[in-house]
Amino acid sequence: MSEQVHAELVGSIMRVDVAPGDVVTPADPLVLMESMKMEIPVHPERGGTVSRVEVRAGDVVTEGDLLIVID
Repeated sequence: MSEQVHAELVGSIMRVDVAPGDVVTPADPLVLMESMKMEIPVHPERGGTVSRVEVRAGDVVTEGDLLIVID
């Protein structure tokens, strides 16, 4: 079952730390967001293999936007 990682708030993507095929754990940051001058790392709830990356550095996202899909 895949996990979809969504933005929890409005912000901009500062950095994308994963690519399709990467194996991640809950401790691994997937992307680094900036919101209200705060840097916020986004982590998966569980581990797996990244199957899709839907954002790139510089993108502006809103709450609920899909960021990453993990299988």
